[in-house]
Amino acid sequence: MVDTRVTLSGIELENPVIPASGTFGYGQEFAELYDINCLGTFSFKGTTREPRFGNPTPRIAETGGGMLNAVGLQNPGVDQVIAQELPRLRQVFRKPVMANVSGFSVEDYAQTCALLDREEQVGWLEVNISCPNVHGGGMAFGASPAAAAQVTRAVKAVTEKPVYMKLSPNVTDIAAVARACEEAGADGVSLINTLLGMRLDLRRRKPLLANGTGGLSGPAVFPVAVRMVYQVYEAVSIPIIGMGGVSSAEDVIEMMLAGASAVEVGAANLVNPFACRDIIRDLSGAMEKYGIQSLKEIIGGAHHG
Repeated sequence: MVDTRVTLSGIELENPVIPASGTFGYGQEFAELYDINCLGTFSFKGTTREPRFGNPTPRIAETGGGMLNAVGLQNPGVDQVIAQELPRLRQVFRKPVMANVSGFSVEDYAQTCALLDREEQVGWLEVNISCPNVHGGGMAFGASPAAAAQVTRAVKAVTEKPVYMKLSPNVTDIAAVARACEEAGADGVSLINTLLGMRLDLRRRKPLLANGTGGLSGPAVFPVAVRMVYQVYEAVSIPIIGMGGVSSAEDVIEMMLAGASAVEVGAANLVNPFACRDIIRDLSGAMEKYGIQSLKEIIGGAHHG
């Protein structure tokens, strides 16, 4: 019997499969389709201090091997999430959940994380530093090691639960950003977020997305994600949650061999709402096929020969 269990900062997961933030809402819609307690956990929709309507439409565009999105962090705000979404979630999900947090200033991040840190069902805080820094000319906090470290320190100062910094791939050296987060006290890192992309409407001769650019996700980005997880594993000693184009049990194993302790599944949920359930069902068979007895034993295996 193979062992699919993994551990993230002292919390054991039955398996490493985690639906990624922005692709699973707050769990309710998927709970109507299958028992979401089969998941390791899930990262709920990116939550900000204040409610956000998001970007104007159109904000989704298909592309070869993936999709572009410029949703713009639409969410009801942290107060509403605590008052309504988390109580509803407790009715369908019995495990600790990952709270994904976004912000537009260091104070935003700290305030939102402090509130969510008090919630019993929140097991980890996943802090998305791909958001534009309103005090830094709109550049993402994750674009520089110094800014990433600043957010990390601010969040760690007001929280007790494990903090995972979600890193942007749109940087020159993602390993340097990861090291800065680790030095500032991060308990782990999540990577990668979406790659910046664009599609044009040939008839209108203008961008397809109202926002102009969007984040590319899906199978097309998987090799980039594997490469970045591999690089970050060699740069830090904290756990990594790998993501980016994961769509099969074999992808999960490959990401873990690169260095991930757990794996998030994003765009695949939008193509097939049963994607995570199916990956979990296939995982034991894939492990047996490749002679893997325990997933914990293969983390970073590609680095050891």
